[in-house]
Amino acid sequence: MLISVVIPAFNEEGLVGKTVDSIPINELKKMGFQVEIIVVDNASEDNTASEAAKAGARVVREEKRGYGNAYQRGFQEAQGDIIVMGDADFTYPFEMTPIFIKEILKGYDFVIGDRLNGMMEADAMPALHRYIGNPLLSKMLNILFKNNIRDTHCGMRAITREALQRLDLGAPGMEFAIEMVIEATEKNLKIKQIPIPYRRREGEAKLHSFKDGWRHIKYMLKRKFSTPR
Repeated sequence: MLISVVIPAFNEEGLVGKTVDSIPINELKKMGFQVEIIVVDNASEDNTASEAAKAGARVVREEKRGYGNAYQRGFQEAQGDIIVMGDADFTYPFEMTPIFIKEILKGYDFVIGDRLNGMMEADAMPALHRYIGNPLLSKMLNILFKNNIRDTHCGMRAITREALQRLDLGAPGMEFAIEMVIEATEKNLKIKQIPIPYRRREGEAKLHSFKDGWRHIKYMLKRKFSTPR
């Protein structure tokens, strides 16, 4: 069985290599899996691509910038039976990949991390995001779409290829994170959330609190109340 680790990256020089190195390839191989690591260079302007390749990843370039665009390109490239997802900024614990895989093997279609569980490093997330933004947006999604996921925006995830092919994903930007959760809910995937630690990011953050938060709210309202897809 093949595991594909898909990592979108935009200007993550100095971090993407550490991120790739943190994937426990040997442990996964001992579990009987083959592993491929795909870094989607989302038109970076630094040495992200060369650093990722040096660390052992296969690098593909996606010129259309956007979180969703990068992931959709990565999914097209991935050959795995199980796809693991996470950011390139070394905030997510890729060393926990085997735990995500074990949950998939138990019968879950989609496994998502939960950063809001008391294991987060100090200053890993701005207080506005940690105590207001993420909890409120997650609560809104859960009410609108009848789910019970505490951290709907967590980017570390695992999904089976079969389940992924059932999802209708098209959001080009950060809304992709909640689009995937909503689609998984509406397609009745068997979902599991597990607590994970979350590290403080080194370097400049890519999120824009109010702009991205408002985009997520608009997406959820449009998705809920527009003409059924």
